[in-house]
Amino acid sequence: MTMVLNCRPLAAIIVAPLWLLLSCSLGYGTETDIYCLKTLKESLQDPYSYLKSSWNFENNTEGFICKFTGIDCWHPDENRVLNIRLSDMGLKGPFPRSIKNCSSLTGLDLSSNELSGSIPQDINNILPFVTSLDLSSNNLSGEIPVNLSNCTYLNTLKLDHNRLTGQIPLQFSLLSRIRQFSVANNLLTGQVPTFANSSIQKDSFANNPGLCGKPLDPCQLAPKKSRTVLIVAAAVGGVTVSALGVSIVMFFLLRRVSVKKKEDDPEGNKWAKSLKGTKGIKVSMFEKSVSKMKFNDLMKATNNFNKDNIIGSGRTGTMYKAVLDDGTLLTVKRLQESQHSEKEFMSEMATLGSVKHHNLVPLLGFCLAKKERLLVYKHMPNGTLYDQLHHVDDGGKLMEWPLRLKIGIGAARALAWLHHNCNPRIIHRNISSKCILLDVDFEPKISDFGLARLMNPIDTHMSTFVNGEFGDLGYVAPEYARTLVATPKGDIYSFGTVLLELVTGERPTHVAKAPEDFKGNLVEWITQLSSNSQLHYAIDKSLVGTGVDGETFQFLKVACSCVASNPKERPTMFEVYQLLRAIGERYNFTIEDEMLMPSNTDDVDYMDELIVAREVKEKN
Repeated sequence: MTMVLNCRPLAAIIVAPLWLLLSCSLGYGTETDIYCLKTLKESLQDPYSYLKSSWNFENNTEGFICKFTGIDCWHPDENRVLNIRLSDMGLKGPFPRSIKNCSSLTGLDLSSNELSGSIPQDINNILPFVTSLDLSSNNLSGEIPVNLSNCTYLNTLKLDHNRLTGQIPLQFSLLSRIRQFSVANNLLTGQVPTFANSSIQKDSFANNPGLCGKPLDPCQLAPKKSRTVLIVAAAVGGVTVSALGVSIVMFFLLRRVSVKKKEDDPEGNKWAKSLKGTKGIKVSMFEKSVSKMKFNDLMKATNNFNKDNIIGSGRTGTMYKAVLDDGTLLTVKRLQESQHSEKEFMSEMATLGSVKHHNLVPLLGFCLAKKERLLVYKHMPNGTLYDQLHHVDDGGKLMEWPLRLKIGIGAARALAWLHHNCNPRIIHRNISSKCILLDVDFEPKISDFGLARLMNPIDTHMSTFVNGEFGDLGYVAPEYARTLVATPKGDIYSFGTVLLELVTGERPTHVAKAPEDFKGNLVEWITQLSSNSQLHYAIDKSLVGTGVDGETFQFLKVACSCVASNPKERPTMFEVYQLLRAIGERYNFTIEDEMLMPSNTDDVDYMDELIVAREVKEKN
């Protein structure tokens, strides 16, 4: 007689002793388990109808839920759930708290879905008997709950490939049964817990911005603390001298800042003071969140456009920090003089006010006061990408690779949207790391879009303007010097320079790693390295050996394709975005694309090529 083993009965036999122990305290929860799955189905979005097609609750026979997709029962003829395995089903929504009604549950696998929000702080009450928990490859954020350490039966805990922040609870060292553990590819910092299981190695913590402790590099907390004690002791002993020194330093620093800001705005705020009789002029607002503003409100919020409120200046104008009475932070941009008539300006503003994208700085409104033209933007607290990348010597923090990649993808997404989805399409003409601003979450936002001129989609090569008004040195496409014609390929060249900044850490016009006799810019240095097969040498040394060498080199190659000397050899912005998105796919920090379908047929063909390439890769 041939014996046929059924996996579910075998599982029931293996866990029978545990079931006998649990049954004494859990009682009979058949009805609650059915209710658990009903509410679970209702709480999750099921775009591919996996649950809808399989989970039919009209059947009342014993054990009917055990036949549901992804459900294992303690016994096939009893409606008591042992494991829930719903991996890779495209499920969306927050962590399903209703799962606590599956009171006998020991295994939960919701990996490779699109769950969002945080892991519940009382997770130990929701899953008191869990032995295996897999929430990897979702969009979960927030901190890892300390109470997970109270799930003492845990053998497997997988939280990798999410957006979790904060520290890994040190209490996890109390999980004596843990065998598999992973929090790789998150945004975690601080000391890692010490596990009794020596098989948990570096890979379990890979690609987090600031983790330390065995098996990773040692934490530097103690040395820093020791130095702090010494510094404090020295300060107490020489407080008078220190105060005098600080006063002198502050005097020169403030004087230096004052001189710099005078250079940014040589007229000071004389222009604002000369605008008599304009305080009652209304500010035209596109957003309801900031309403009924007048020019006087902008004057007050910027301290009469005082030079101390200047936060940046460029070819298109000077930016001021504005603080409204209610504490709202805005950025007001005073545009450079323009030859456009008031009617043309109003028409252009009406168009730009309707351009909305997740990775564009929101234009909230504008104001005309005599000859002055002012734009009102949402304030970006983390400043420019240029400052974040290149002011490390001034006390800034080195940017980790996941953040650099996130910024590159987000900026590419916005620029591709301007090129391919706007009608008429918008050429930026001034792309640089100084016009990529960073919000409170370091999400990139492109500013100054459309300020140069809207591009005519019918006559794309006739849009010219005065030499010297296009971009900053180091970002200008070589063909522009010959033709004075702004094209999408010129934007791509400029953006390629930004990508080079991200992956090399070098400035666009000054390359610190180049030989002393090298007088060229960043693109020229990269071209020289490429011709000598030394391209890998260009990658920022702080990124080398951190487990992302393959990604950084792919990123560098994309950047190189953007700065090709021949415009025809450069990819489209849609192609650049898709290539960068593929590099960052495992980080799960991309958002739903506003760019559902490119408007150019060449882009559609390229999209098909990417899909085929991915399918071939998966088969191999």
